[in-house]
Amino acid sequence: MSTTVTLSKPYKDRFWRRTGESDFLKPTAGGAVVRYALLILIALIAVFPFLWQLSTSLKGSMEDIYAFPPNLVPRHPTLEHYATVSHTIPIVKYAWHSLLVGVATVICQVVFCTCAGYALGVLRFRGKALFFGLFLSTLLLPGEVTLTSQYLTVKSLGFANSLVGVFLPGAIGAINVLLITTACAMIPKDIIEAAEIDGATTWQRIRHIVWPNIRGMVTVVALFSFIGAWDDFLWPLVVLSDPEKYTLTVGMQYLQSNFGSNPRVVAAGTIIALVPVIILFALAQKQFFKGVQQGGVKG
Repeated sequence: MSTTVTLSKPYKDRFWRRTGESDFLKPTAGGAVVRYALLILIALIAVFPFLWQLSTSLKGSMEDIYAFPPNLVPRHPTLEHYATVSHTIPIVKYAWHSLLVGVATVICQVVFCTCAGYALGVLRFRGKALFFGLFLSTLLLPGEVTLTSQYLTVKSLGFANSLVGVFLPGAIGAINVLLITTACAMIPKDIIEAAEIDGATTWQRIRHIVWPNIRGMVTVVALFSFIGAWDDFLWPLVVLSDPEKYTLTVGMQYLQSNFGSNPRVVAAGTIIALVPVIILFALAQKQFFKGVQQGGVKG
């Protein structure tokens, strides 16, 4: 039998001084400089492409966008390229189509993944390991492998060239099921068994016990599902043939084909497509990181 001893702060500090070791939460000055330097480097690598696209979309036709070192501050900012985008494609309609697909995908992912995660993480039934292995095996296949079979299935159901056909293959994702399964498996079994003994139905157990404990992870699943549906390009391009039903990402391809010689217009379209995702993540980041923390720390 093992015993865990928790030291109070004065004794903990005395322990560190006595052993000659330093607490990694309080790094030395040199360690702090290295950490902040790495953080700044990673931030530049991640943020610089977005800043360059934003700067390009605001630069006039006479400004050099390929100068080195790059000038991220336009000398004469202009919104004419955004106006060109709005006049070239029905951007509001395409954004509305992407929003419908994203919302439908999130709703289906949350409902189906919660039910599947509850079954795999809480319930006991014959063949559970087999189903779990099937979900894991689907993660090994790239999406392009199943593209043809998905299209034939959607076409046979009569949903080709429709927004329903766009979101249907993304109604449930194996990786999201596994995330919810992990979150459900962390719930103490005694609580669920006690609720079952008290006569709680499956829906009551999910609503009052499971859902409050997996809500953070569900936020992660919902956010990733929406971003994936919003940014998806290949599948909408395959299943949609009517330009009136295009999503925003497919509509942006029209800009690339017609304004390939003017990257300022293409950059303006890219920024328009990115802004909703950035706003959504900014609003949901608190719940997102809370969900990630719940998924990484047990107890």
